Amino acid sequence: MYIIAALFLLLPALCATDDRLVPGKSLSPGATLVSDGGDFALGFFSPSSSAPEKLYLGIWYNAIPLRTVVWVANREEAATLSSSPSLAVANNSNLVLSHADGRVVWTAGVASAAAGSSPSNATAVLMNTGNLIVRSSNGTMLWQSFDDPTDTYLPGMKLRSNYKTNSSQGLVCWISPEDPSPGSFHTALQYFIWNGSRRQWRSRMWTGYSISSQYFEGKGNTGVTVYVAYLYTEEEVSMVFTVADGAGPTRKVLSHSGTVELLTWNTGSSEWVLLASSPACECSRYGYCGPSGYCDYTEVAPTCKCLDGFEPASADWSSGRFLRGCRRRETPRCGDARFVALTDMQAPDKFVRIRSKSMEHDCSCSAYAYATLNSSMSAGGDTTRCLLWFGDQLIDAQKIGPSLDTAGASSRETLYLRISGQRTKSNAVKTVVSIVACSMVLTCILLVWICKFKGENTRHDLVSPFLKFEDIVTATNNFADTFMIGQGGFGKVYKGVLQDGHEVAIKRLSSDSQQGTEEFRNEVTLIAKLQHKNLVRLLGYCVEGYEKLLIYEYLPNKSLDAAMFNAARNSALYWPQRFNIIKGVARGLHYLHHDSRLTIIHRDLKASNVLLDAEMRPKIADFGMARIFDDNKKNANTRRVVGTYGYMAPEYAMEGIFSVKSDVYSFGVLILEVVSGEKMRSTDRILDFPNLVFYAWNLWKEGKAENLVDPSIESCLLDEALLCIQMGLLCVQENPDDRPSMYSVVFNLENGCTTLPTPNHPAYFAEIRDDL
Repeated sequence: MYIIAALFLLLPALCATDDRLVPGKSLSPGATLVSDGGDFALGFFSPSSSAPEKLYLGIWYNAIPLRTVVWVANREEAATLSSSPSLAVANNSNLVLSHADGRVVWTAGVASAAAGSSPSNATAVLMNTGNLIVRSSNGTMLWQSFDDPTDTYLPGMKLRSNYKTNSSQGLVCWISPEDPSPGSFHTALQYFIWNGSRRQWRSRMWTGYSISSQYFEGKGNTGVTVYVAYLYTEEEVSMVFTVADGAGPTRKVLSHSGTVELLTWNTGSSEWVLLASSPACECSRYGYCGPSGYCDYTEVAPTCKCLDGFEPASADWSSGRFLRGCRRRETPRCGDARFVALTDMQAPDKFVRIRSKSMEHDCSCSAYAYATLNSSMSAGGDTTRCLLWFGDQLIDAQKIGPSLDTAGASSRETLYLRISGQRTKSNAVKTVVSIVACSMVLTCILLVWICKFKGENTRHDLVSPFLKFEDIVTATNNFADTFMIGQGGFGKVYKGVLQDGHEVAIKRLSSDSQQGTEEFRNEVTLIAKLQHKNLVRLLGYCVEGYEKLLIYEYLPNKSLDAAMFNAARNSALYWPQRFNIIKGVARGLHYLHHDSRLTIIHRDLKASNVLLDAEMRPKIADFGMARIFDDNKKNANTRRVVGTYGYMAPEYAMEGIFSVKSDVYSFGVLILEVVSGEKMRSTDRILDFPNLVFYAWNLWKEGKAENLVDPSIESCLLDEALLCIQMGLLCVQENPDDRPSMYSVVFNLENGCTTLPTPNHPAYFAEIRDDL
């Protein structure tokens, strides 16, 4: 029978040229679905040569000679060849794997078809990203395999954690290379590897929502650029990775031995090449160095060491057995202890989060660090500034070295560790020498300063007033959640009432900001001097310790994002208001680029960063990512790409190159959103296009641009709407040089120009999505 079974599996694929299942059609052993681009196949396979009767439904790479399975449907229960299994779309839109006698082996768990569609017309489609999706008859996605991963993480797939439902999505390993049943290892965000209920390894802590990139080089001159994005919404945080254009098949897999491996296919050698793995060595396994020990990656061979002020707790330490960790040499006495700063650290696990500004005088605190976490990584959805450790059970700390630092300096933390205040004679000598040396350097600096600025007042003439931290705490009721009116990657925004009764918006910057205090004050001075009716007005600032706060005028109608994409408020924005908002934002951006004292690039223009006053006049806000340009500079480059997917110009997202034309691109996306009433990645009206830009472009090419206008608008001047659509498409052209200047944009919008050039093909960069 096994010979017959094997021959049956080798029969020609009856559906090899088809990428979908429709009602009335089934997929049986020996047949496959192949994605439209030919990269992936869906079919039955037997992972074990010793048990060919056992069949699993899976997805594998179709374009490489070595069958590599990336997803398995029925991993909990194998089908049997003798029972003639098949996959079909049921009448209730569910995807069902069953035997010939009707016994169900696996279902996709599709709840129901979307309203307005026929349940019997659902279709299952294998996308060229390896994602199997089920769509209703009206195009709404009902289910996707990317939401139910097995052991493999593919480009475009999201791993997510929902802090409202307290649910998470991760990888679960195979039991063995020949058994896809769920094994004992699984992953979760932050990014943990678990062995059952025990932690096996954890990544460094996330400290924001910025986009980062990592470059790995493997053997055989194999190189792949991987773009990693941490995405945040009101309900969840997720991680998605993509690879640069031209890269071969690339995947992350949780192996049956408990390591996460990044692999790419080498066409020349016809093999998978390992680019990176975690844990990278024994030392990096969770808690390997024991309590108060840490793994030092600055050494040639990573090794366990004790934190400052600690010593090995057992004689076994010298024999390479580190389980018992380290103990204090001397217990710090309250009032006679000090904190030592340990830089370039991965902070220990199991911290406590509070709101207070400093714990240096709390004798129960053994260590602290500053970080800002998103809501999904903290109890109750709260974000905190100060991380605390109590007792001496500091678990899984690491000293980050070049071999581990693929995510850049922003991923490192400084750990402040409480140690005894008594100093040795050697330390005292070092301290005296340091003080003398620093005094000499400061004296030299002071002399140079006096010579250079003699006769001038060296104190900065800050336009905006300095507010006391205590007054801000009072105004926001100690930063209560009920006072919070907004949140982003650079901090939270609170509504406050000052002592004089004025309502203000207070932006509390994340404590891991790269700005120093003086740089922050310079930025305050600059923003305060940017006086324009379409820019949010800065009223004051505060700097105290690690706290940096900006106080802005309070705008009662909140953001354009809330006004446009809130079903209850959307209809309130009639066309004249929308047109005035577009023109107002254009005038504000033109001021930043051309009319202000310096050329300023915003770098994060989007609907949520455009605020509306009581008369619905727009004001550009959030200059946390803004950069200043010299007049003679055309563009600049950065390795730290920050911004929002969808709004970022492709040359900035992919290469870090930004200019005034980067803002123009973002403005073009904003125009299309305002005209259509749809988000860049909306699924309401855009069914067959990856995003709003390409939807608008297709309508333009077909001469149906008027169909882009929001149907909820009762009436509008069609000429104005078409002018905005054409201007939006001109702003999102692929070549930055083809995009108009903001001077040209303002002139044409204000004068109703009808002789604009024809737009070229637009550009777009964002995470891959298959639900559209």
